[in-house]
Amino acid sequence: MRRIFDLTTLAAALLALAVPAFAQTAPAEGTASFTIFAGATPVGSEEITVAKSGDGWRISSNGEQRFPARITIKQFEVTYAADWHPREMRLDAVINDQGVTSTTSFGVTTAVTDLDQAGRKGSLSHEISPRTIVLPNGMYAAYEAFAVRLAGAKAGDTFQAFVVPQTEITATVKDVREQNVSTLAGDVPLTLYDLEFANPGGRMLPISVEVDNRHRLARVIVAGQLTIVRSDLASVTARTETWRNPGDENILIPANGFNLAGTLTMPAQAASTPVTARRKWPAIVLIAGSGPTDRDETVAGIPIFGQLAGQLADAGFMVVRYDKRGVGQSGGRPEAATLDYYADDARAAVRWLANRDDVDDDRIAVVGHSEGAAVAMLLADKEKKVDALVLIAGPGTTGYDLVLEQQAHAFDVAGTEQAERDAKIETQKKLMDAVVGKGTWDGIPDALRRTADSPWFRSFLLFDPAKAMKKVDRPILVISAARDTQVPPHHGEKLAELANARRGKPSTPHIVLEGVNHLLVPAPTGEVSEYASLSGARITPDVGAEIARFLNAAFSLR
Repeated sequence: MRRIFDLTTLAAALLALAVPAFAQTAPAEGTASFTIFAGATPVGSEEITVAKSGDGWRISSNGEQRFPARITIKQFEVTYAADWHPREMRLDAVINDQGVTSTTSFGVTTAVTDLDQAGRKGSLSHEISPRTIVLPNGMYAAYEAFAVRLAGAKAGDTFQAFVVPQTEITATVKDVREQNVSTLAGDVPLTLYDLEFANPGGRMLPISVEVDNRHRLARVIVAGQLTIVRSDLASVTARTETWRNPGDENILIPANGFNLAGTLTMPAQAASTPVTARRKWPAIVLIAGSGPTDRDETVAGIPIFGQLAGQLADAGFMVVRYDKRGVGQSGGRPEAATLDYYADDARAAVRWLANRDDVDDDRIAVVGHSEGAAVAMLLADKEKKVDALVLIAGPGTTGYDLVLEQQAHAFDVAGTEQAERDAKIETQKKLMDAVVGKGTWDGIPDALRRTADSPWFRSFLLFDPAKAMKKVDRPILVISAARDTQVPPHHGEKLAELANARRGKPSTPHIVLEGVNHLLVPAPTGEVSEYASLSGARITPDVGAEIARFLNAAFSLR
């Protein structure tokens, strides 16, 4: 019979698990709202309900979407027996301006679908696998059954999928991993299943399915192009944890008119200390580098601060890291923020620690990484409760000079011809002069001006560590990474030189960590271009050891 039900190219298949042990899993009942995204653009929504129905289950939904097809779901419903073999599926929808109704009845190994598309009627019959799970294209509610059946699946498991009303295909689980999403309502533990669907013609379609600990659907990602995500996880306040230490707990820090959301990592010893013998712990605030950086300072898939917090907690310190203003779960807006504003945010974290009964407010340090080192210096002039500073991969020159240095290095790596190099450097200087108010915007393209003309960039270009260092009277440790091509070790040498020029202050050591890059992980060259290949790497344990050694010595003198 001629096929009359037109399917979209990006729609996914719903799988059948052939392992009987998985069938006993039961999902939590209730209704959830999902948003459909194409890239970052919302293109639809679906309201999905899972409910017990007699001796089985009923999954239903309604909704609409604009891409990859125009679909209005008036009513979708699929029922399952207690062992999750499908009984019946009903669909009433408008697809690309055509009304479509269908009913599929399931036997043990057969499926019969009656279709009516814009008045054209037909019937299709297929052989199916026992206990198959069905999915009409674009009806993402059916993935709720898939979420249940995936329980216990592992990499290498192979399943049969029935794409209503066409054919069965094979799907393979490629990877399974755990993840946690933090929301204002609490943490949501997820299991992520990366799958590969073998479509007719040999085309492989990657699909990721995320399931929560209640066996309910959390997210579906189709070929990296469509994302169907539950509303509580789509909220701007939802944060996917890239790292979690045993002593981590979520916190809110009152800042200037908003809250900073962060994580407090307690020393392992704190958990085993009896309440009657509680002690006051030395504490550290971690200050992240430039950009929309989360509390874990995740760069290229490497949670730098998440790992560093664990190292320092193991060494006996209480550690705070936080989402920068306007990032993750933190409030505030970054558009008008300057380095000085970021120092105010770090100050709020220091004061929050100092007010805790279990913190020794005479032993509070700040550790700044990259741009965070500049923020730490500004903070030390503002807040007397900062007792020591650690500056990691921080600039030893003005931001203006650092940008030109980084640009020159990029030209060296690319082998840029001298004439082109000179022209681009001249344009860069003119742009930065305009940003700091020493030139005009004449001749600067509007797109470049919109990118560069910001309070933050102006404050970064004008930041001068030579001036800032003169106002810092605390013990300082400077750490550089030997293979750092963003802020090379000579910047650390300059910072240590400036610190040691202060009269009557403790000597400032400069530690160079061998074999690691700006992200503090082992790297072949240290070039930014290789960052993506290092995803998942662990930062060197030497950084935590050096910080702990320095702070223990500095605090012992107080």
